[in-house]
Amino acid sequence: MKKLANRWIVCCTALLFPVLLWAQPAKKGFVHTQGTQLVDGSGHPLLLRGINLGNWFEVEGYMFHFDGGPQSPREIEDLTRELLGPAKAEQFWQQWRANYITEADIDRIHAMGFNSVRVPLHWKFFSSDDSEGFKLLDQLVAWAKKDGIYVILDMHCAPGGQTGANIDDSYGYPWLFVSPEAQQATATEWRRIAQHYAKNPTVLGYDLLNEPIPQYPALAPLRRELEPVYRRIAGAIRTVDKNHVLILGGATWDTNFRVFGPPFDPNVMYTFHKYWTKQTDASVIQEYLDFRKQNNVPIWAGETGENTDAWVQAFRETLEANQVGWAFWTYKRMDATPCVVTFDRPEHWDEIVAFAKLPRDMADAEKRIAARPPQAEIDAAFDDLLQKIRYDHERVNTGYVQALGMNVPSSAAAQ
Repeated sequence: MKKLANRWIVCCTALLFPVLLWAQPAKKGFVHTQGTQLVDGSGHPLLLRGINLGNWFEVEGYMFHFDGGPQSPREIEDLTRELLGPAKAEQFWQQWRANYITEADIDRIHAMGFNSVRVPLHWKFFSSDDSEGFKLLDQLVAWAKKDGIYVILDMHCAPGGQTGANIDDSYGYPWLFVSPEAQQATATEWRRIAQHYAKNPTVLGYDLLNEPIPQYPALAPLRRELEPVYRRIAGAIRTVDKNHVLILGGATWDTNFRVFGPPFDPNVMYTFHKYWTKQTDASVIQEYLDFRKQNNVPIWAGETGENTDAWVQAFRETLEANQVGWAFWTYKRMDATPCVVTFDRPEHWDEIVAFAKLPRDMADAEKRIAARPPQAEIDAAFDDLLQKIRYDHERVNTGYVQALGMNVPSSAAAQ
């Protein structure tokens, strides 16, 4: 009987050990959750004031002024292959990623007073341990560590796609929520990323899926699949990394928290996105404040902005008055004002934009070839674009920076 009792104890301990291991708090030195707050590695409250590094790993059509033309990364890359040829297009995009965010940019972000950056990622750049994405991201994390800035990794484009829209580079449907293969691929990608950064406290946490499941009525049944997918991804991450915060966004573009049950991880934060509301007071975020109180978890505005400086300032002040950290969208855009820095359109860019809007189908090949700008102008436009995105060609939008309560560098104020 005693032998059976001992065996029962051993078996139960073996079953409970993974749970106990999973429930262990993050190691000292890592940002983690504590009730409704984030706290830093020393246990001090941390309110995130950050900026998104959009259009770096996951390009978007509107940031190139391709309204009415290509919008997703794949569509934009196809346009460059058509205009530049496959080999030169590949060289262009490698140079783009090398030039778009540099150490000087992170130094400026630090000097302005931001304490964090959110980095939207495309899974294809992290599909192996020696992928290009890790090389670029390792550089960024090193620069951020030097400047005391936290890095939040955001899966903007997941395998299979979590939105079915342009922003996740999918094929017109959020296959992630109905495809076991896509779910496994996403979990594998996150496990690889988490294993790479498991011991790095500069990386604050992992935003598992950006803006999953649009509000389209036909996609409403998929909302119940969101939390199970999060659990699967989280389970893969926790096999290699128990230190970092897991960040969960609601359904319908990160706005719907009604899809969530009780928190399933001891180190989890919930994120909402909020754009283009008429009001900027606490009524806009009250449902998220209630969720925070009811579940004793931190909340975070992972994306907002794209509005007037007055709106940006008013909403930012509302977030801070309610102890909600934020990451506004976005750091850099071509010929735009709702961003920290901007750069001019390249030469001949209007001709590129006009061509990009033409119907793109093999049946239209003859018309498209006839309408192509001269090759010398195409090459000049993309060569100039690579120059325009460099740090020394950027201009600070002082109104936007001031609306965020950040410091305007003296050199920028004189522009």
